[in-house]
Amino acid sequence: MIKRERKIKMNSKTYHIKLNGKVYEVEIEEVKEDKINKEESKENKPVQSTKKHKAISEGEEIAAPMPGNMFNILVKEGQEVRKGDVVAVLEAMKMENEIVAPVDGRVLSINVEKGQNVSLGDIILKIA
Repeated sequence: MIKRERKIKMNSKTYHIKLNGKVYEVEIEEVKEDKINKEESKENKPVQSTKKHKAISEGEEIAAPMPGNMFNILVKEGQEVRKGDVVAVLEAMKMENEIVAPVDGRVLSINVEKGQNVSLGDIILKIA
C-alpha cells in the first residue's frame, strides 16, 4: 500500500512534494496556451508519407515517412481504399503514427509485414 502525503511548498516555480516519506523537488515550466494548442493539433493528425513514388501502371507507392516498426497493417491486397483512409500504423519512438492513403484506389501490393522494422523511404504498399 502506498502512503501518500502531499506537502507542497511554493518557491518560485520549484515545488517540493513528499511521497512515502521521500521529498522530491519538481520544477515547473510555464507554457503559453497557444503553444499547447499547436502541439496538440500536431499530435492528433495522421501522418502522410512525404515520399511518393509513381510508376507507370504500377500505382501509387506509399513510403515510410520515418524509421520505425510496422505496428499494424489495416488493409489487404485487393481492398478498395479512399484518399485519407488509414491503411497502416507505424510505431516510432513509442508513438503510433497513422499512415493514410494519398489517393482513392485498390491495394495492389503490401510490401511489409506486421512487426517488421522499416527505414525512411521503404515502400509500405502500392495503391492503383
